[in-house]
Amino acid sequence: MSEADAAWIDAALTSARPQAVGALLRYFRDLDTAEEAFQNACLRALKAWPQNGPPRDPAAWLIMVGRNAAIDEVRRARRQEPLPEDDQTISDLEDAEGELAERLDGSHYRDDILRLMFICCHPDLPSTQQIALALRIVSGLSVRQIARAFLVSETAMEQRITRAKARVSDANVPFETPGPVERSERLAAVAAMIYLIFNEGYSASADTADSRKPLCEEAIRLARLLLRLFQSEPEIMGLTALLLLQHARAAARFAADGSLILLEDQDRSLWNKTMIAEGLALIDKAMRHHRSGPYQIQAAIAALHARAEKPEDTDWKQIDLLYGALEVVQPSPVVTLNRAVAVSKVRGPDAALEMIEPLADRLSNYFHFFGVRGAFLMQLGRNDEARVAFDRAIALANTSAEAAHIRMHLDRLIKDSQSKGTNKGAKAR
Repeated sequence: MSEADAAWIDAALTSARPQAVGALLRYFRDLDTAEEAFQNACLRALKAWPQNGPPRDPAAWLIMVGRNAAIDEVRRARRQEPLPEDDQTISDLEDAEGELAERLDGSHYRDDILRLMFICCHPDLPSTQQIALALRIVSGLSVRQIARAFLVSETAMEQRITRAKARVSDANVPFETPGPVERSERLAAVAAMIYLIFNEGYSASADTADSRKPLCEEAIRLARLLLRLFQSEPEIMGLTALLLLQHARAAARFAADGSLILLEDQDRSLWNKTMIAEGLALIDKAMRHHRSGPYQIQAAIAALHARAEKPEDTDWKQIDLLYGALEVVQPSPVVTLNRAVAVSKVRGPDAALEMIEPLADRLSNYFHFFGVRGAFLMQLGRNDEARVAFDRAIALANTSAEAAHIRMHLDRLIKDSQSKGTNKGAKAR
């Protein structure tokens, strides 16, 4: 097989996977059987497609071939009699097979993909199992790839995925077509799952960014897939825009030594202009629906940063207002903490510090709270208090980059202290 053939076949299989696995899951009501049927169909595709060219509908081809292979496997296992003539295995090399699969499944494709995603984010599963299962079943990442992204052993990840499948099976998830209310609930759950996948990749430190970058890319791919299914849903536009605008800054987030670079200090020429343009177009389109939600608001905030050619061009007043709106629709101490950063730019560190002080108890184990509080205190010249806050932040750092960033502030405080001591000594002499 040539490299060109391998490339287009891999792209076709990746693109068709959610649709095909979703349909096979509806047939067989079992995740393992559906996944195995899809893998068997992929093996057949690797043999047939280079010789015969791509089928008109790769997903339909894979559904039919995978279904037939799984039926044959079940028949052999149960020693059943051959199926009736009208259900015999059809040649997987004919376009007629795609037409038959389209008749059987075309009306269900939309629900199949949504159902597949929804099963992966079943409420009985912890978020880590939801993400791992989605990456395995929907995205098709290998256990090794997922384990590397989560920085755990393959054995541990295999166990995590196996437990997730078992819990889904025990829960007897229904396979009927969802009604309007359930569809809305499923959509919100799926969007949250995609957002969690992205955050798993985005929160990486410099030394793990390369291995976890595919999580961000996969989340964007899934968001685009969801957007194709729900083209007029503004919150899905907002989610996709948010991921694009955040990921567009990836190349500028870390220095050569691995230290974290704050947004206002990043080299904006490194930002991905194509992603930014796509994200801005999506959020502008979403806002025209006048049905704002948390993803749209967060995307609108990211868009204001993206539109600012220089840090000083940032519209902090508008960002403050948007965070205020986000506090209304999705109140949380973290949202208030983020708003305080905008408030510090608009009304000064005193006002910002006053805003976050009531959050101390709820964010007592949150790295960013103490990092932000230390920064406000340092701006106010309250260096002793700032040092205490920064020490606490280092103790709570999740990555080496976060710890290194706080140490930079501590070093600055030490230099300031030494400088003041020198000046006092010079005056005394």
